[in-house]
Amino acid sequence: MLPKDIAKRVQYLRDELNRHNHLYYVLAKPEISDFEYDAMLKDLEALEKKYPELADENSPTQRVGSDQTEGFKQVTHRYPMLSLANTYSFEELEDFHERVAKVLTGQWEYVCELKYDGTAIGLTYRNGRLFQAVTRGDGTTGDDVTNNVKTIRSVPLTLHGDDFPTEFEIRGEVLMPHAIFEELNTQRAEQGETPFANPRNAAAGTLKLLNPKVVAERKLDCMLYNLLGETLPYNNHYQNLLKSRDWGFKISEHVRLCKNLEEVKAFIDHWDTSRHSLPFDIDGVVIKVNGFSQQEELGYTSKTPRWAIAYKFKAEQVETTLLSIDYQVGRTGAVTPVANLHPVQLAGTTVKRASLHNADQMELLGIRIGDTVLVEKGGEIIPKIVGVDLNQRPDHSEPLHFITHCPECGTKLVRFESEAKHYCPNQTGCPPQLKGRIIHFVSRKAMNIDGLGEETIELLFNEGLVSDIADLYDLTYKQLVGLERFADKSASNAIANIAKSKEEPLHKVIYGLGIRYVGETTARKLSSHFGLMDNLKNATFEQLMEVEDVGEIVAQSILSFFADKKNLYLIERLEKAGLRLNVESTDFPEGEKKLNGMSVVVSGTFSQISRDALKELIIKHGGKVQSAVSASTSFLVAGENMGPAKLDKATRLGIKIITENDFFKLID
Repeated sequence: MLPKDIAKRVQYLRDELNRHNHLYYVLAKPEISDFEYDAMLKDLEALEKKYPELADENSPTQRVGSDQTEGFKQVTHRYPMLSLANTYSFEELEDFHERVAKVLTGQWEYVCELKYDGTAIGLTYRNGRLFQAVTRGDGTTGDDVTNNVKTIRSVPLTLHGDDFPTEFEIRGEVLMPHAIFEELNTQRAEQGETPFANPRNAAAGTLKLLNPKVVAERKLDCMLYNLLGETLPYNNHYQNLLKSRDWGFKISEHVRLCKNLEEVKAFIDHWDTSRHSLPFDIDGVVIKVNGFSQQEELGYTSKTPRWAIAYKFKAEQVETTLLSIDYQVGRTGAVTPVANLHPVQLAGTTVKRASLHNADQMELLGIRIGDTVLVEKGGEIIPKIVGVDLNQRPDHSEPLHFITHCPECGTKLVRFESEAKHYCPNQTGCPPQLKGRIIHFVSRKAMNIDGLGEETIELLFNEGLVSDIADLYDLTYKQLVGLERFADKSASNAIANIAKSKEEPLHKVIYGLGIRYVGETTARKLSSHFGLMDNLKNATFEQLMEVEDVGEIVAQSILSFFADKKNLYLIERLEKAGLRLNVESTDFPEGEKKLNGMSVVVSGTFSQISRDALKELIIKHGGKVQSAVSASTSFLVAGENMGPAKLDKATRLGIKIITENDFFKLID
């Protein structure tokens, strides 16, 4: 008879693995390391083998995790994208070698490749041109992300030479280099957005964006490692890889052909210690039998090839002591617990602090002051606490509880439904929020006020000279000169730079306001769509939803911002100070505006002007920019590669369609 505790254990493992599959592949928010995941999966596989009566066709052991997302066309892979068996030890690698030796006779070679920690992609080429790019998905079906992949400059759109097959597929990994990742997270922090946990999540999230323009801005990279097709140039993996490089593909220079297992081990040892020298993340080494005929002889299991295995590096971990916990308040009011640690060396850097993320994470860890904690770098970048050594817990230690009141202003914290973070709601009286909003406002991507960095804003705030962004425009030379950091010239320059910022366009003012969820791109679109701060301020929910890329959450956030009388008064002060709160031009008096009362849709790309600049021209001439074609649309300006849906709808509704040149004639 089957023990009840076994059945309960099996169900628990399935539930947990399914949950972590969803976190990793769908939400791109993993909670555990690959090592921990693989350990649970192996435990479940062993139990299902021992107790076959518990078999379930929907068990996590029977499937490959999915990264499919709504919004992309689904494509069936011509060649299934199978996963690889994993190992974390040389003993298991030797077991793999012995299994190969039992099947193959004579000599064989292994190909060793770096295991890139990104998101898998399959690229199909026809007649030397990129035809389609598809994500891994569930291994059988993936998302068509061709338009996004075309923005990756390391992916060739047309191939070099003329000796490539008529049709073939090449697979690889989309990556985000460390430098780009750090830049992106800095931007997200400035915008009040949650930073990505690691470059892998950032790459996966970027590849699934619906706006290829934003994808292009993030400068993804792509390393390729496997050629598939009916008529490949060579009968082995290694030579095909080298040939692929000749066609223009980015193939790692670190691929090695190994004659025996000892050479494989030497390759692994080298990269286990040298991986931090690379500009991107790797999490192991992939070992493949080189010859295609030998691969065919070895065959496949239901989920993995028998001729390949992934040796995965364990994440670097160290033990240290938790000294204390600080609670940091950001400009949006989000409260983040930060662990202060006894300094320890980890992955080439000294780690003194680690984020605990939120109350749920603290509770999950059960962490206490004085605990010996295990720290690793999530994605080799961000330090995080992954465990507690209970055997070394000090006597009489007390459980920790997340604070109930803001550590800066004493206001009771709130937690919004469906959000993990606690917030301080005192937006107008909490010092870190006040200072954070001013620092954001003067930043390069907002009002770009040189000479007013974080430390200077801190000084001005502490001196009582500024408490909000409008106070900046009341500053005088006399108030600044003589303060620390302000001699005669620096005081004069600061006042001049503040005055100069009044000429910044409306979209920078909108972004500078620090409205929650409104980043730089959204601010531009709001500016182009509404033209005037007054129009944005008085917009309804339905009108906000008309703006491209504005969803329900963003729309509600904008409404909440402008519902606050203090924010309305702030904008009134900015207007009195002389900031540009419109995109209208004084060149066109009201009676001379050619597009008064017209609603215009812009689609495609243009040869003489950018799309954003064209939209601003429409607004300057009195028109309103619509994001979608409707019965109220006056006309559609059609460029190259315009959206077919907009064209079809305009045709059905009888909306006038004009060219770029027609538009210039209209406003001339």
